[in-house]
Amino acid sequence: MTAESTRVLEPIQPDPKTSPLVKWIGGVAFTFIIALLGYLLAKTPGFDHVGQLASAIIIAILYRQFFGYPELLRSGIVFSSKKLLRYAIVLYGLKLNINTVVQDGLGLLIRDVGVIIFAILLTVWLAKLLKADKNISLLLGVGTGVCGAAAIAAVAPIVKSKDEDTAIGVGIIALIGTIFAIIYTILRPILPLTDVEYGSWVGISLHEIAHVALAAAPGGEDALAIGLLAKLGRVFLLVPLCFILMYIMKRKNTSSTDSDAKIEFPWFLIGFIIMSIIGSYVLGDTIPVSTGFMNGVANVTTWLLTAAMVGLGLNVSLKDLRTKALKPLIAMGITSIFLSVITYFII
Repeated sequence: MTAESTRVLEPIQPDPKTSPLVKWIGGVAFTFIIALLGYLLAKTPGFDHVGQLASAIIIAILYRQFFGYPELLRSGIVFSSKKLLRYAIVLYGLKLNINTVVQDGLGLLIRDVGVIIFAILLTVWLAKLLKADKNISLLLGVGTGVCGAAAIAAVAPIVKSKDEDTAIGVGIIALIGTIFAIIYTILRPILPLTDVEYGSWVGISLHEIAHVALAAAPGGEDALAIGLLAKLGRVFLLVPLCFILMYIMKRKNTSSTDSDAKIEFPWFLIGFIIMSIIGSYVLGDTIPVSTGFMNGVANVTTWLLTAAMVGLGLNVSLKDLRTKALKPLIAMGITSIFLSVITYFII
């Protein structure tokens, strides 16, 4: 190999003359540009069932494989994947109406607890049998039991997940959840269930809120309402689950000699709780707000979360994806099948 060809293969180093602020702004803007591409891709046939988040992650992963990681923009990209992720989780709390969950969905909430415990334990157990990646499998168990990508994003910093593992988990949850939601819509006409029963089944067994909405819609307004209520119960349980995991991680690290094993308190969860309280008891009661305003907040949340997912996706290597993702995907797929069958008979 010649000296000239060697120079071509050398990674491009960041220009030291570039202002740190410019690098930061450029990195954040870069994640939003790919988020926009993901949004546009999600409008095309086929990808419209996959969703904006997963579409953006796919583009980010492909960019990394073809063009490498944009080191010049690292500070802004890291900001998106770390800080914007937390801001999105905080805003996500506005979607949770605590009063509705407690008053109208107490029975569903009890079943939601069982769903979460079952999904996490079975996924982790299957992962152990398959010798799958433990961290990715735990994230998938949480995502399956609670609320998909949002749950994975909330739990990831607590269990000290690597960015690439978090991105892999989000991608898998979007894929499997979309497949199951489509299967549910196909089965709806032949199932001997009332609209309310069907909605309950969808809400306590599917992965993302978007998947619940997609699958429940064919059952009518009653099915959609009860499905979203059941799903909100699982979102409600995200907070105590995070604190339980934090306690477990602290106990685990107490016996560890790893000096870097300290668990940072997830302050963003406090923000999530505060926003949930505001959304439940302040907005609409004390402070009247329009549906348009709430939809606007929901859109901002989605865009922040999408930009964060882009930052995570840029850390994914396809080699790692091939070697680390298959077995956790199998474990989660089996768990999802069992979860659908069991919840069908208990609704």
